[in-house]
Amino acid sequence: MDNTLETLYQVVLDRKARPQEGSYTCYLFDKGLDKILKKVGEECAETIIAAKNDVPADTVGEISDLIYHLMVMMAEKEIPLEDVLAELDRRARKIGNLKQMKQVDKES
Repeated sequence: MDNTLETLYQVVLDRKARPQEGSYTCYLFDKGLDKILKKVGEECAETIIAAKNDVPADTVGEISDLIYHLMVMMAEKEIPLEDVLAELDRRARKIGNLKQMKQVDKES
């Protein structure tokens, strides 16, 4: 399995532990949670727009930006990547929850 996500998350954690001048990641940590969450929201909106505009390269870039900013948020909130990957793995193994998902869709 490719370990790109693990590698990126380790870089983010390293920047938090050992700030480096000129690092965008360190800038985000320095500005705090509000700035980090603002960037997550911006990147989420940009991902939606790129997907709607049907430009695959733009969509890939925006998804990458969103994942990166989510990792910064995770590091700020001390959420281990392993926890997220384990939850995704658990969900990937789950079968037969279509009825539950339809109910969630109706409620949102």
